[in-house]
Amino acid sequence: MPVANPERPLVPDFEIMINGSPLPVEAEMHVIGVTVDDDVSLPSMFTLELAGSDDQSEALPWIDDEKLFAIGHVVEVKLGYADDLETLITGEITSLEPEFTFDRLPRLTIRGYDRRHRLLQRRKTRTFVQQKDSDIAAQIASEAGLTGQVEDSVVVHDYVMQANQTDLEFLQKRARRIQYEVVVENKTLFFRPVANAAIEIMTLTMDGALLEFYPYLSTMRQLSEVMVRGWSFKEKKGIVAQAKSGDEVSMMGGQKSGAALLENAFGPAIEMVGDWPVMTQAEADQLAKARFNKVALTLIRGDGVCWGRTDLRAGKVIKIDGVGKRFSGQYYVTAASHRYTGQRGYQTLFTVRRNAA
Repeated sequence: MPVANPERPLVPDFEIMINGSPLPVEAEMHVIGVTVDDDVSLPSMFTLELAGSDDQSEALPWIDDEKLFAIGHVVEVKLGYADDLETLITGEITSLEPEFTFDRLPRLTIRGYDRRHRLLQRRKTRTFVQQKDSDIAAQIASEAGLTGQVEDSVVVHDYVMQANQTDLEFLQKRARRIQYEVVVENKTLFFRPVANAAIEIMTLTMDGALLEFYPYLSTMRQLSEVMVRGWSFKEKKGIVAQAKSGDEVSMMGGQKSGAALLENAFGPAIEMVGDWPVMTQAEADQLAKARFNKVALTLIRGDGVCWGRTDLRAGKVIKIDGVGKRFSGQYYVTAASHRYTGQRGYQTLFTVRRNAA
């Protein structure tokens, strides 16, 4: 695994593949920046920045090279150190952004996204009958030419409507109802639970690879209880579901959850959910726990910077140590930005969340 060692720093490096072929040496020599933004809620993005040539007759030779950079071409971006490189994204070019200024050579930025962007192409209105959310995700993945790798969402819904929504908007809304996430890696669509209960994949410390960390703890939006109400048309009776302190999927190594901190300091804060229609008890129970856990995971939010780590990805759990007892512990990574430049080398910027302190 490509990992920097501050005591014996390795030379950061990159490799770019276009439609399966390496970037030509002439173009690679002019690459001045590579960025990969990985996110659990947005299509992951890559940017390649190329400086212009000293040849005034052909200052930016790649701007019209459709064999090399064309909309729809598949780009694989690898980052790491020396000969130890790892693929961070395989995506498709969606835009070309040249810059022309009077005081420097022109530049070209190539931007693209993972195949989640295909789920944003058009809006649809349709219905799904007697299906689980995971079944719906698998169907949408297949329609987009992707392989669906979905985790069983258990509850079967009598009727679900996609109302003038893109596939990604619709899937993400369904995912939020059950505390799932929608992620695409290359040609595979993952529909899976938010994995903040997983074991950490690494530990970052201020005397090690961690360069900066800015955590923020707030109980302002925390809840001590979530109550969902609905109506069963089949059984002709009301439905009530609750989730409260103790229903966290994990305490992430912390001692006090956001619900406990809030209730101890300010008393109970109960949210009544009535704008998400539910028709069965199982659906209501699932929604209540998902809503409670989603809010709980915002107790501590933070941003950090470390030496480049290709294994630091959105959707993973990391441990941050040496930042005090209250803020040391496990964190769920919601976004990671891998940035390479010739001047600054390779660094990873990340955003994290935690549900206990």
